[in-house]
Amino acid sequence: MRNLQYVSLDEIESDKFIPILNKASTRKHLMTHDAFDSDLAEKWIRDKLDIDALEGCIVRAITVDDELVGWCGIQLSELGYEIAIVVDDRSWGIGKRVFRSLISWAHDFGHEVVYIHLLHTRPEYEFLRKLSQSVFPTEMLGDRFTTYELNVADCLGR
Repeated sequence: MRNLQYVSLDEIESDKFIPILNKASTRKHLMTHDAFDSDLAEKWIRDKLDIDALEGCIVRAITVDDELVGWCGIQLSELGYEIAIVVDDRSWGIGKRVFRSLISWAHDFGHEVVYIHLLHTRPEYEFLRKLSQSVFPTEMLGDRFTTYELNVADCLGR
């Protein structure tokens, strides 16, 4: 099994995030944003570190065999705490492992419910639908999402 690790964002050179965040296969599933350059990548990391410092939140880079493959976190959204996972398409197979880690962290933080907001362009995930206590459409910042509401304790038991 490959060595998956979660690393503080400030331990990774900001420019290493640019190829992942600008990749077409990544961007098509994210809210519309300008292409990242060095300055925007540095600002993005500062913003995510500010979120990481909030109570109940965590944001980490994901490495596999010491190679950056994405980021994940528990951050605040309009409905409450949300889980975010952004992984380079070469590593999409690690998603469920990352998800389980995030659910464990949510439990450790004492969160009872977390949300996952997937851009409307993404297919529905049967895995998430089965885990969710509710699935519904939402709109945030001008984009439409399918929102999965997850009971953390229920997710831990599965």
